[in-house]
Amino acid sequence: MIPTITWFNIPAGDTERARAFYEKVFAWKVEPFPGMEEKGVFEIVTGGIGGEILPRSHTGEPITVFIGVSSVEEYATRAAGFGGRVVVRKTAVPGRGYFVICEDTERNRFGLWEDDPQAG
Repeated sequence: MIPTITWFNIPAGDTERARAFYEKVFAWKVEPFPGMEEKGVFEIVTGGIGGEILPRSHTGEPITVFIGVSSVEEYATRAAGFGGRVVVRKTAVPGRGYFVICEDTERNRFGLWEDDPQAG
C-alpha cells in the first residue's frame, strides 16, 4: 500500500454556513455525519477523497489532510523517528478505523488514517 491522502477536515465557526459554501462552490454533496448530527458535523460524500466539516476548536485551525496507511502506529513511530512528533495518539472512530495526528519537522499537522471496520 502506498500512503495517499484519503480524507480531510475543514474546521468552521458555523458548519451550516460552511456546508452551504462548499455545496455551492464545488457542487459537493454534504450530509450530516451519522451519529454526530447534534454536534454540527457534516460528511462530504461526493466521490473521490472523503472529508468532513466540523466545529472549529480554536482560531486559526487549518484544514487537516489524512494519509491512509496500513498501520497508524507504525507510521506515527516513523514520523517521530525522523524528527516529527505525535500530537494526538491513536484514536478509534467506531466502525470505521483509527487516526493519529502528527506534526512534521516544520510544525505542519497531518493525520494518519487506518481503515478498520472493527474499530471501537
